[in-house]
Amino acid sequence: MRFNPQEWKEKSHQNFEGTWHEGPSVITPPGEDKKYPRLRYTRAHAHPIFETINRLREIYLSMGFDEIENPVIVEENEIYRQFGPEAMAVLDRVFYVGGLPRPNVGIARAQLDAINEILKKPMPAPTEEKLRETLHAYKKSEIDGDELTHELAKVLDTDDGNVVHILDKVFPEFKALAPESSRNTLRSHMTSGWFMTLGSIWEKTPLPIRLFSVDRCFRREQAEGPTRLMAYHSASCVVAGDDVTLEDGKAISEALLSAFGYEDFRFQPDEKRSKYYMPDSQTEVYAKHPVHGWVEVATFGMYSPSALGEYGVGIPVMNLGLGVERLAMIAYNAADIRQLSYPQFFPRLVSDRELARAVHLRSEPVTPEGKAIARAIAQVATTNAAAQGPCSFEAYKGLLLGTQVTVTVEETEANAKLCGPACANEIFAHDGNILGVPDAEKWKDVRTNGVHTGITYLSAASALAAAEIEQAARCKKGTLVQVKMAKHPSDINLKIEEYAVRAITDNKKKIDVRGPVFLAVKSVVNE
Repeated sequence: MRFNPQEWKEKSHQNFEGTWHEGPSVITPPGEDKKYPRLRYTRAHAHPIFETINRLREIYLSMGFDEIENPVIVEENEIYRQFGPEAMAVLDRVFYVGGLPRPNVGIARAQLDAINEILKKPMPAPTEEKLRETLHAYKKSEIDGDELTHELAKVLDTDDGNVVHILDKVFPEFKALAPESSRNTLRSHMTSGWFMTLGSIWEKTPLPIRLFSVDRCFRREQAEGPTRLMAYHSASCVVAGDDVTLEDGKAISEALLSAFGYEDFRFQPDEKRSKYYMPDSQTEVYAKHPVHGWVEVATFGMYSPSALGEYGVGIPVMNLGLGVERLAMIAYNAADIRQLSYPQFFPRLVSDRELARAVHLRSEPVTPEGKAIARAIAQVATTNAAAQGPCSFEAYKGLLLGTQVTVTVEETEANAKLCGPACANEIFAHDGNILGVPDAEKWKDVRTNGVHTGITYLSAASALAAAEIEQAARCKKGTLVQVKMAKHPSDINLKIEEYAVRAITDNKKKIDVRGPVFLAVKSVVNE
């Protein structure tokens, strides 16, 4: 059966209409509405690598490929079968699987006396013999390492803590253990598993065989870098059948990658020429993306008949593979594969919208009257901001928590305005910074392109004054609230979430909410 590129493109797109990167949405869990009628969950964010893997899996499945899991641990001799004389060079870049040997623990009188001293009681002869038997069983792997402490605790009739102390002080053989390598390797490329899989199934499965696997591979790089990881994901497939040719690789490449937005493709010989591919069949795939231009995204080729013969496979096999991280880097416009894969170890990039959501008021009134007082303070201060002191303006008179109060905004000093110039400042998140800025030409970019928090210096200070007036009214007292020169967010009643502060400092951005506020609000209790 031949592959039709257009048909495969249509299949690969049929389940992926619309935008790939979806924003947060809200869902209601089934069955929860009776008990928790207002409970709603916000859709969380997927990891970019696994988002790409999920998309690749669905595309492969829609194209008629069955999913399979290839062996991760591969014996060294399999590499020799696949690569022949080149195997030694290939093995230089693989990880060998090692482990700790089981120590041959001897128990002489000195060890028994040391154990008795820790347990603070003599050990009966039957217990001594049982101890020797248990350690011997561990040496022969009849007892697993994570069970040894528990088994010894039962033999010695003590707790696990004492056994750990005994192993540490009495048996230095455990601390002196050094790992020893086996002849098993961690898979460095998916091909090592494909040969083993095909050798096992090719005569037992209807042809053509179409299989794919998206899984981890491990490569012993000299060092990890912006484009290289020691553990990475390979999205690989094989097509095996009597009439399979290199053209199938081209068709699959186009169908697979067009679902990711690539439009044009070009194929060129790969100069590396791995021994498990037929001569002149190893091909690099370059795809043209609307934004990123020409990018190398995949490699395919026909497996060598001699390599397939090592596994008794007697039909042509085409293999295609691409690096998931490379594809994700392009899709997410990432410059460093390490940061894309392990963002938790790098300064977090927080959007301006996230920063704006992280700015809150520290104190707010809780009663309807208290909230009305906060609004009244802000309105009176705005209306009379330029009034010269000494002056006083009534903002509220009425009942608050059962107490009659009068609230005024005042300035007691002569030739001073009722409000400082920074009262009108508004708080924006812009380019990773949190800034308090006035409505002036100098700050036009911040005010135009930044994200408004919805908070002004005046609204924050008014909320603080109303909250403290509310608290004083509970004790049937008046109070004076003054907000003077702002240097820190707390000076104007702001609280910024810790994760946002950390993101700002890690990325060498700033929080600047300085300015002269000079707002005084007074409340008195009416008799």
